Amino acid sequence: MLKDIRIVDFSQYLPGPYASLRLADRGAEVIKVESPSGDPSRFPPEKDNGDKYIFRAQNRDKKSITINLKESNGKRIARELIKQSDVVVEGFRPGVAKRLGIGYEEVSKDKPDIIYCSLTGYGQNGEFSHLGSHDLNYMSLSGVLSQFKDHKGEPVHPSITLADFIGGMAASESISAALFQRERTGKGAYIDLSIADTMFTLMTNHVALESTTGEENGISKLNKEVICYSLYKTKDNRFISLAALEPKFWENFCQAVKKQEWISAQLTVPNDENPVYLALKELFKSHTLEKWIKFAEEVDCCMAPVLEISEVSQHSYYKERNLSEEKWGMRYVSTFYKDESIIKNSTPPPKHGEHTNELLKKLDTDLIKD
Repeated sequence: MLKDIRIVDFSQYLPGPYASLRLADRGAEVIKVESPSGDPSRFPPEKDNGDKYIFRAQNRDKKSITINLKESNGKRIARELIKQSDVVVEGFRPGVAKRLGIGYEEVSKDKPDIIYCSLTGYGQNGEFSHLGSHDLNYMSLSGVLSQFKDHKGEPVHPSITLADFIGGMAASESISAALFQRERTGKGAYIDLSIADTMFTLMTNHVALESTTGEENGISKLNKEVICYSLYKTKDNRFISLAALEPKFWENFCQAVKKQEWISAQLTVPNDENPVYLALKELFKSHTLEKWIKFAEEVDCCMAPVLEISEVSQHSYYKERNLSEEKWGMRYVSTFYKDESIIKNSTPPPKHGEHTNELLKKLDTDLIKD
C-alpha cells in the first residue's frame, strides 16, 4: 500500500513509534532518528542484554540512524534526510522541533509537499500545550476513564496504555489521508495531532446522550443494565462475555441451553430480584470456560471468552488470521490483517544507529561535511 513512501520518525517511547510501525506494516520505509544516547524506551536492557521488549515490539521493520540535532552538522543531515522523504513524525514538546531547526516551517521550505505530523499530548497551542502528560492523563481528561468503573463506582486503573495506542492509530490514519491528498493535489500537509483530542473523539455517543438526556454512561443497554449484555463468571472462576442484544441471538442462546422461557426476559435488569438473572449466573457457573468456548463456537449468540494475554495468540481465530508470530526470541503482533503473515517477512528491530553509515552514503555529502 505504501511502497516507496519514506517516513522519518523523530519520536520516542510509544505513540509515535506505534504510528510509524503501522505505516511500516503497510509497506513504508521507516527511518528512526535517534540521539547519540538512543530512544529511552530501549533501556534498561532485558535479561538477554537486548533492548527492552516494549521497544522491540514497536520498532521492527525500521532503520535506525544516529543524529545529534544539537549540532549544526546534525541539523544539516536531518534536513537533507527529510528532503529525500515523504513524511516526518515528531513527538517533541511544542516549539522544540523549531528550535532544533527541523520544524514544519523550516523543512517545508526545502520540501513543500512534505507531510509533517506533530504528535503531542495537548496539541501545539493553548494553555495545556506546554504541560507534561501521559496515557492515564489523556484517558482521565477525555472522560474515557470515567466509563471504566468498579462496583463501588471508582475508576479502574487500566493495565493497557490505550490512549498511546489510539493516538498512534489516529496519527497513521491522518498521515495516510494526507498522502492521499498529496497524490490528488500535490500539496503537503501539517498535522497537529493531540492524543487528548483523539481520546475525546471516542466520546461522540456519550456527549450526545449527556447533552440531551443527562445520561453520563452512554447507551444504557451497553452499561450493565440488561442480562443479555454482560460478563458472567464460569465454574473455574473465569469470565465469558455475552452480547446477545438482537432478539435472534438471545433466542439462539436460550434455545441452545433449553430455556425458551427466558426469551421474554432478554432486556430485564441484572439484579438479585430477577429470577432469570440469578438462574443465568448459576448456569454459567455450572460449566468451565473451556466448555463455554466450545458452546460459543457452535451457537451463534454473540459470546466470547475473556482471554488472558498468554492465551490470545494461541486462540484459533488469531492463528487463522496470522496476526501474531514468534520471532527473534519473542512474540510480535501485526497491526492489520493480510493474507500472508506480515511478521514472517519482517526485519528485526534495529540496533541503535545500525543504519547510520548506509543512510549517510545516500545523502548529499557536501551538506553533511563538518
